[in-house]
Amino acid sequence: MAEDLQVPYGASKGEIYKALFPQLQALTDGEPDLIANMANIASALREAFGFFWVGFYRVEGDRLVLGPFQGPPACTRIMYGKGVCGTAWKGGHTLIVPDVEKFPGHIACSSLSRSEIVVPVRNNGLVTAVLDVDSDRLDHFDEIDAFYLEKICALVR
Repeated sequence: MAEDLQVPYGASKGEIYKALFPQLQALTDGEPDLIANMANIASALREAFGFFWVGFYRVEGDRLVLGPFQGPPACTRIMYGKGVCGTAWKGGHTLIVPDVEKFPGHIACSSLSRSEIVVPVRNNGLVTAVLDVDSDRLDHFDEIDAFYLEKICALVR
């Protein structure tokens, strides 16, 4: 696959995800390197949607460690059950946070982040990483994002 994304800018969010998903499948198919796949997925999501921050945190023992990302510098380590990312890891399910200021224990890596979605990445049933996407707008994420980001996270292996 060519590394140039074909993104239908101006289309609905769902249509953009529908166009992006098979391209991400092609980009990750046959690539065994986890970090390379995470890097390309983060880059493609930021390019397609203009999210403020997109990246992965990898499970390393009792904490999440910063992995490939796109956006401003981020927190490097997050403890299990702490912040939105640690809470999504602990609960094992996607978290949508419409206003990060109202999330108990939110870890502010950037004061510009206003809303967030975190999706666990599973391998053999275990959460091995999380995909974290931040927006500089309130209430940016919804069930459409959750549905497609969960499908995209299934590509991370």
